[in-house]
Amino acid sequence: MIQRICVFCGSQPGVNGAYLAAAREFGRLLAEQQIELVFGAGMTGIMGAVADATLHAGGSVIGIIPDSMNIPKVVHENVSELIVTPDMPSRKTKMIAMSDAFVALPGGFGTMDELFEVLTFSQLGYQPKPIGILNVANYYAPLIAFIDHAVKEGFINAHFRAIFTSHDESAALLSALQHFEHPQQ
Repeated sequence: MIQRICVFCGSQPGVNGAYLAAAREFGRLLAEQQIELVFGAGMTGIMGAVADATLHAGGSVIGIIPDSMNIPKVVHENVSELIVTPDMPSRKTKMIAMSDAFVALPGGFGTMDELFEVLTFSQLGYQPKPIGILNVANYYAPLIAFIDHAVKEGFINAHFRAIFTSHDESAALLSALQHFEHPQQ
């Protein structure tokens, strides 16, 4: 049973309004399903939207932020719990440890870094937790195509393609994560 989902996402809103709308929908669904949100504690962009929606719907939100970013107008001040870490690696370690599953919403370098870290840890057997990609407006289609290309070219074992799932709709993604079974090593 998934009790906490860590969401990796951008601190910017992106150019397509569908990104913010999907973040709000995802946050609302987390609250409705009584799943606690774990996220990077930012107040802007996709980060702020998913947290605000979760809180507005009565959900619980844990923000985890490195000390250097714990400043006004950056950190979300209304989270249920704020955890400050010494640095970014400690932040990621804490986010991974506290979560039962991971979801990537649209984002940039930081989102990709966090997503690929949990994918790699999953492939290596360090963490068997479900990983999902919310493919809003086909944002992640090129990345998923690249991963499939890496499988085809022999750089990712086809067996490990199943360590993540992707959907373009929040409810379908949450359902898939609840039924996830990690491929055996």
